[in-house]
Amino acid sequence: MARISDLLEGGRTFSIELWPPRSETAERRLETALAELQLLRPAFTSITYGAGGSTRERTHDLVVRLQHQSSMTAMAHLTCAAHRREQLEDVLVRYRDAGVENILALHGDPPLDADSGLPDGDLRYALDLVELARSVSPFCVAVAAHPEGHPQAPDRATDRRHTALKLEVADFAITQFFFHLEDYLDLVESLSALGVDKPVIPGIMPITSVRTVTRMCELSGTEVPRSVTDRLEPVADQPDEVRRIGVEVATELGQKLLAEGVPGLHFYTMNQAAATREIYNNLGLGPAV
Repeated sequence: MARISDLLEGGRTFSIELWPPRSETAERRLETALAELQLLRPAFTSITYGAGGSTRERTHDLVVRLQHQSSMTAMAHLTCAAHRREQLEDVLVRYRDAGVENILALHGDPPLDADSGLPDGDLRYALDLVELARSVSPFCVAVAAHPEGHPQAPDRATDRRHTALKLEVADFAITQFFFHLEDYLDLVESLSALGVDKPVIPGIMPITSVRTVTRMCELSGTEVPRSVTDRLEPVADQPDEVRRIGVEVATELGQKLLAEGVPGLHFYTMNQAAATREIYNNLGLGPAV
């Protein structure tokens, strides 16, 4: 399977994120989404890693399955919060031995329903995890970037410097979801001013639930524009209308990003294929599905 850094050198990529299932119902939903999303022929698929390692085995199994039993290149998320160094080394060795070459190195966020953060681990920052991964195997390593600044950073400039340090040793970055084009452009320009020009793939999350996006925004520090909330609030209890508006908003942002010449688009699917499929079709990214 391909290294994502090589795919990026070959041109613009379009990719998706999936969650490992936690129940039989979630398993069925994932299988349905996979069947539909594979038809879009994404360049790669990233698989999330539950807070504190809560989906460690499920994540591993899904990544290895996709890597060897599908046409999709798989990237494994890995977080360092609440982990001992030896635990992380073990996970990385297992991926290396399974032939997985792509890792997204993250610090880790608390669960969506948590009121407090995760305990510290042996590694303080995602940068430390990038370096650990490099010591285990020549993985292609990605890191996260925050167009609006990390919510725990004292200010945006400090976060930009920290992101630049990560990208000096990583291969590329994927951003947290965002809604303001200007925030992404400022991120890329700030990194360039700091001497870092590695690919930064913008992450797009179509809104399919007002409650979910509100909670995710609280955790990530992302702001939903007032122009969007004004459209959503009157239909918050109408899922079909919320999804329709979410697709429109994501399509508009995708069009602006593509016009700016971004290296790719990464879609946070929430294990639901319909919205991502519609945005793909709206943007003319792949085969009509």
